[in-house]
Amino acid sequence: MKHTAFALLGLAALFSASASYAAGDVAAGKAKAASCVSCHGAEGIAAIPNYPNLAGQNEGYLVASLNDYKNKQRTGAFATIMSMQAVNLSDADIEDLAAYYASLK
Repeated sequence: MKHTAFALLGLAALFSASASYAAGDVAAGKAKAASCVSCHGAEGIAAIPNYPNLAGQNEGYLVASLNDYKNKQRTGAFATIMSMQAVNLSDADIEDLAAYYASLK
């Protein structure tokens, strides 16, 4: 019973966290995505295999990733480039970009 209660509590937290990521504006995100196109493609499909596709990616994941890059919490091959891109993004910019890329299928 105790494990079930913890599992339900965890699911509730997960769903409430994902709902908070739904604040982005798709149209605004599309307008802000111009600097993303050279690596991630015009429709979120990267032309270069080493660059990730963003189209259809989970919105919450995109928000968390951009915030991690912005705060220099993420490492890896492209962390320096992405940190330079993300550092000037506001919270609204990040939410809008995430909403836009998540909306692409």
